[in-house]
Amino acid sequence: MLTDGELTVLGLLVEQPRHGYDLERVIEERGVRAWTALGFSSIYYVLDKLAKRDLIEPTGAPAKGKARVTFRATAAGRELCAAATREALASLTPARARVLIGMANSPALAEREVAAGLTQRLAALRAQLAEVRAARSAQEPLPFAASAIFDHSEAMLRADVGWTESTLGALAKETAVDKYDAKKARKQLYSAPAKEFTVVEVPELPYLAIDGSGDPNTSAEYATAVEALYSTAYTLKFAAKKALGQDFVVGPLEGLWRADDPGVFLSRRKDQWEWTMMISLPPWVTGEMVDSAVETVAAKKGLPAVGLRTLAEGTCVQILHLGSYDDETPTLARLHREYLPAHGFTFNGDHHEIYLSDPRRTEPAKLRTILRQPVKPA
Repeated sequence: MLTDGELTVLGLLVEQPRHGYDLERVIEERGVRAWTALGFSSIYYVLDKLAKRDLIEPTGAPAKGKARVTFRATAAGRELCAAATREALASLTPARARVLIGMANSPALAEREVAAGLTQRLAALRAQLAEVRAARSAQEPLPFAASAIFDHSEAMLRADVGWTESTLGALAKETAVDKYDAKKARKQLYSAPAKEFTVVEVPELPYLAIDGSGDPNTSAEYATAVEALYSTAYTLKFAAKKALGQDFVVGPLEGLWRADDPGVFLSRRKDQWEWTMMISLPPWVTGEMVDSAVETVAAKKGLPAVGLRTLAEGTCVQILHLGSYDDETPTLARLHREYLPAHGFTFNGDHHEIYLSDPRRTEPAKLRTILRQPVKPA
């Protein structure tokens, strides 16, 4: 078995005896590097490997050191080269482009970063295509085999340029779609100062929601519920875009927390907490759309069903908490024992938290969480 680089060098030596510098010149002139990975320093490494396998042999003593040793193919080398060439002629082009891995991972990036990467790739492809065309032009007229090689290189590069241009165009079109983003549409509800409490009026809003109980740090029920929420939200997003041409940004995770004794929130006795985890939805999402997404997620992943709910919190007091979730106690104590009594408020609904940071990617000290409490006159 020969690598691409080994087969290329062996083929050039079957063509005629050559030394290292001559191989480098021919590889450069014929644009070989456009279709095989073969650097100048690797030529001697390949020559050594072929020689150790008795596929090539030196034709005489070197004139000026190792670089001037002229090698020729042995009978075994010619035979293996012919067999490998027949196999290579029938082989399919491997689809292992690294850009495909990039596209698979691109949802984790901002759209502008994806566009910037593809734009950079497009410029490099066009430059490479120009180089191949220049190398071809410098050697015209070409024999049939060389002409076919350049034809293939150009065809592959043109196809890659076309794919990259098409993908960039599709991305631009997608970006141009007016996406509903709850954080922008309801900016006053998804932003708050970190030093003082503020009062906001929260209208009736739609959410994907699922109920449960127990410590969110250890409960398997909680982890499954969050997975079901996100799976359903993204299924709903893609279905709405395909069927309606409407798109939305999947909102941050939100949670309603309750207990028979509100004091468990201050003591952080999480095993006694009950919760409703939620993700906000655009106002145009219907119950039928949610039901369809829930059925799809259940069929594919077997996750529990979430539901469409509306929540009307009315007057609320909120603040931005910076830091670990377990460090919320002083802020909540100040809200419960100082702010609410001083302003004539009492509780009027579940404690509400909005998680603006992804805890998987954010260190605890930098987590940003809005703490919200519906209130009414005491």
